[in-house]
Amino acid sequence: MCGKNLFFPLPSPLSRALDPRQGALFLISSSSRSCFAQGVFFDLSQMDKIVIKGAKMHNLKNVNVEIPRNKMTVITGLSGSGKSSLAFDTIFAEGQRRYVESLSAYARQFIAQMEKPDVESIEGLSPAISIDQKTAPRNPRSTVGTVTEIYDYMRLLWAKVGRVHCPICGTPLEKQPSSKIVETIAAMEKGTKIFLLAPLVEDRKGEHIKVLEMIRREGFVRMRIDGQIVTVDEDISLDPKKKHTIEIVVDRMIVQDLEVKEGQVNPNRTRLADSVELSLKKGDGSMIVLEADTGAIHRFCEDFACPDHPDVEIPRIEPRSFSFNSPQGACSTCHGLGTILQVDEGTLVPNPKLSLAEGAIHPWTTSASRMGYMMKILDAVAKDAGFSMHKPWDTLPKEVQNIVLYGYEKKLGVEYESASFDGTYETMYEGVIPGTPLPRVRRETAEEGNTWCHSRKQRHRLRNRHEH
Repeated sequence: MCGKNLFFPLPSPLSRALDPRQGALFLISSSSRSCFAQGVFFDLSQMDKIVIKGAKMHNLKNVNVEIPRNKMTVITGLSGSGKSSLAFDTIFAEGQRRYVESLSAYARQFIAQMEKPDVESIEGLSPAISIDQKTAPRNPRSTVGTVTEIYDYMRLLWAKVGRVHCPICGTPLEKQPSSKIVETIAAMEKGTKIFLLAPLVEDRKGEHIKVLEMIRREGFVRMRIDGQIVTVDEDISLDPKKKHTIEIVVDRMIVQDLEVKEGQVNPNRTRLADSVELSLKKGDGSMIVLEADTGAIHRFCEDFACPDHPDVEIPRIEPRSFSFNSPQGACSTCHGLGTILQVDEGTLVPNPKLSLAEGAIHPWTTSASRMGYMMKILDAVAKDAGFSMHKPWDTLPKEVQNIVLYGYEKKLGVEYESASFDGTYETMYEGVIPGTPLPRVRRETAEEGNTWCHSRKQRHRLRNRHEH
């Protein structure tokens, strides 16, 4: 669409208005196609299109048009043909005006109102958002949701009304009381040495001086900083430019004699229960059980736990959990970009009929010196691995192609002669892909959608939350 803006009719809104100059007017609810505002209910379930009749804004000449709902529609045409007049000055303006009029007089004074467009009628119209088309750097983290700031409100919505499901079995998760946590710990293998930890800081930059002082002041003896157990008496200095994780060591114990004894008080189980309560209190509802011998970590949270997979790490759900720009919410594979760089073998070997000796590897052919150097190394690899440099690339076995592309894990003697060196030296062949500098890789690769997060940019475990 040519013009200043992009226009998006929303399928159904929540009644939360913003300044229209900021773009985002509503939150989106995918479970409904109805609109509710200020006590007025609009049933749009039977409307599958937006019907405009008699649009006369600016240079529009009594235009009648039908636009399908819930589909991407592009308006094109010559300059001055009325694209912006139809999309923004008519459809968007009327949708915004109707919403503002549904608000109270008090609320309307805080929202800029638009004039009623010159149009006979518009049916099937729901509130809409528009985005200014600005010259901005190409940021792969920018989406319609982030540009309009609507995504911030959607994250708040999901964190409050969503229901968490187990990422493995899909079971709806319920809150886990401290008594259940005690039972789970007591059922661990007897003789296991464990630490009960209360997390205070998780992957946050800073020196955290106040946190360390609080731990000392409250009488704790040990803490775990970035995976290392230290005592409070040690001289601790944290790099303020790096992210740190700090946990209080609430208790140390061995899993034994923790059974419930009928008619008797079990001091070991009482101690465990008290330590669990204290860990949850200090950890704001979360705690960690660390096995001293194996280093295995078991996370528990008062909020959510799966009865069939108690060891599944389910962090506390908060708005940042749904932000792909936050380490807590971003996919660990694509890091929140939604795409990953995948090498396109077709660009590395554009002519598979050529042999390695004839220059089948295209990146090497851009430099005669590099070509000569790499061919010397590859020739040594071919002799050791037992393949020919003179066979066409597409006739080489897949194992041989993988060696050429990804490297050979063996040091070989390579004969090389240059102005500064003449002799034999030992080296490892690192492969075409690992040995190609990143700028060149970007030119010779294809950007693929991330199959792990399905290009949604969010952590797999944090996408198992549904709205009801």
